[in-house]
Amino acid sequence: MNRHTVEKIGGTSMSRFDEVMNNVLIGGRTEGALYNRIFVVSAFGGITDMLLENKRTGEPGVYSLFCSADTDWEWSNLITRVGERMSTINAEMFQDEMDLQVADAFVKERLEGVRSCLLDLHRLCSFGHFQLEEHLATVREMLSAVGEAHSAHNTALALRRQGVNSRFVDLTGWRDPEVLPLQERIASSLSGIDLSRELPIVTGYAQCKEGLISQFDRGYSEITFSQIAVVSGASEAIIHKEYHLSSADPRIVGEDEVCPIGRTNYDVADQLSNLGMEAIHPGAAIKLRQRGIPLRVRNTFEPHHSGTLIDSEYCSESPQVEIVAGRKNVYLISLFDQDMVGQIEVYDAKVIETVRRFGVKVISQHNNANTLTRLVSGNLKAVKRITHTLESHYPGARIRVRKVALVAAIGSDLSQPGLLARTLQALADRNVEVLAVHTSTRWVDVQLILDESQYEEAIRALHSALIQQQAPAGHSEPNPTGRVAVG
Repeated sequence: MNRHTVEKIGGTSMSRFDEVMNNVLIGGRTEGALYNRIFVVSAFGGITDMLLENKRTGEPGVYSLFCSADTDWEWSNLITRVGERMSTINAEMFQDEMDLQVADAFVKERLEGVRSCLLDLHRLCSFGHFQLEEHLATVREMLSAVGEAHSAHNTALALRRQGVNSRFVDLTGWRDPEVLPLQERIASSLSGIDLSRELPIVTGYAQCKEGLISQFDRGYSEITFSQIAVVSGASEAIIHKEYHLSSADPRIVGEDEVCPIGRTNYDVADQLSNLGMEAIHPGAAIKLRQRGIPLRVRNTFEPHHSGTLIDSEYCSESPQVEIVAGRKNVYLISLFDQDMVGQIEVYDAKVIETVRRFGVKVISQHNNANTLTRLVSGNLKAVKRITHTLESHYPGARIRVRKVALVAAIGSDLSQPGLLARTLQALADRNVEVLAVHTSTRWVDVQLILDESQYEEAIRALHSALIQQQAPAGHSEPNPTGRVAVG
């Protein structure tokens, strides 16, 4: 019996549904080749932003408006607009009148159910014995579920119209009186499905005792995806994205200059995640790695490309840089205190406590005898609060904050003699000033901190010197270094 794959389709890809259908869901397959796959789908692009908040602009969604509502009903009006947007998506997907009626009825039932629930909760919390804050986590979970259920239901319906024996698998717990642990909910929902004859289309959100939103926020669909792979014993986990996992950002370096990564390992994936460029959510990667399930990242719109294979065992045959990546909008916090000598662990504990208190993520850190340096990702308001707290606790210290950029050269094995020198020389040749540099004896990444204005120039310089000038010319298939040339 063939082992199956578990595959996830992201929201941006889902918004180009005809291509998803042609390239991924069916993709030229017939009869038995259509099966032995489980698909986990995200909400259509933009829907979760409308339900929660826009994660890029901060524009409030239904959840944000409901949290701040006193007497107005703007959140309810936005639910109506969400329904209109979902109905538009339905009309674009379904030409058959019966299918369209089924899709619209599903949307109406879910959204009106949510609206009714929120109205009841709003009335309940008008009494002093009930506090809205105690229920907000549940509200966020419920709203997240709506977009995922819509896309999964539509996908299963569209596949059935194409003659595929698909099944809508709803993990959202809609009207389910029992809240199960995540693995139990998955196992229960998949039980009885013959993967050789049925194609399950599963919601990316799963209601469970652990509370996916409270733990992972917008990364919940990849947690669901990885747990399905683990529970079902998948042979491979596949994520379909709108881009390749490439040697650098093509928007900076140029599409003709970057190359997709043929193979790498979970260690490299962790480094990318730390930079905010997730191949997969780190919480999801842990489960796959522990069970020995390889992950493949594929481009939805290049179906004949094998994508990037990520596992625990891979290491390039010869040391080399695989990816140049980075991030802007980060802050360098430096605490210098002459009295720190011999007490660095005390200072370190206080810094960690303060950073956690204000919900800021530490990307990188470095200590010496009397200075603690933290590179953090967060908004300026939180960074200022951290600074003020540390100044009040250590009045004799000098604390400096600077907005910077982080650029990193990453690979499964970077133990090239002279790599650090070549890295610094490549930046010096482009007049890029390095504020700090950090690496470790494991040699999986070299991190460079520099002024934010020089971020893109640094990416181009390092990609040219460390990847383009080092790569063998003329190959189009995966080579021993794990890189794949474009085309």
